[in-house]
Amino acid sequence: MALLFSTPTLAKDKYQQALTNFKKAPETRQLIASAYGYALFPTVGKGGFFVGAAYGDGRVYRGGVHTGDSSLSQISIGLQLGGQAYSEIIFFQNAQAYEKFTSGSFEFSAQASAVAINVGASAQTGTTGNSAGAGQAGSNHNATASYVNGMAVFTAAKGGLMYEAALAGQSFTFDAK
Repeated sequence: MALLFSTPTLAKDKYQQALTNFKKAPETRQLIASAYGYALFPTVGKGGFFVGAAYGDGRVYRGGVHTGDSSLSQISIGLQLGGQAYSEIIFFQNAQAYEKFTSGSFEFSAQASAVAINVGASAQTGTTGNSAGAGQAGSNHNATASYVNGMAVFTAAKGGLMYEAALAGQSFTFDAK
């Protein structure tokens, strides 16, 4: 049965599934359609016991076209315990933000934060770098996102449990297709 599915088919499915999930969230639905481009990481694994790490492989898109591959890595030091998996999407507002990210090696500072979303409801983490107004399912208040330095970052939990009070920065690589 496993021979029926090739690695490229499974990879395409995980990217399509992650994108479909982000399209369901009101916070990201419009950004997918209007952003200059985006980087999509279907699964980022994160774990820690005082020292933590995270890693995920992703793809970068411009105008909906896959332009290259990216990897995300993160090291954190501080009070943390547990593990989790999440999806992450980074929107590029314009060509300048896209070029900055795809220059080969890009890094978010320890102060940059992502907006945590859930399909049907939204929750906000501390956001020095990016922000979204929290809206509740069924209410007339829609979440709004704002770009900071041309980028907006969103994460969606996939599973796990992690307690964390740590400083962490993410670094990215990019390989053009």
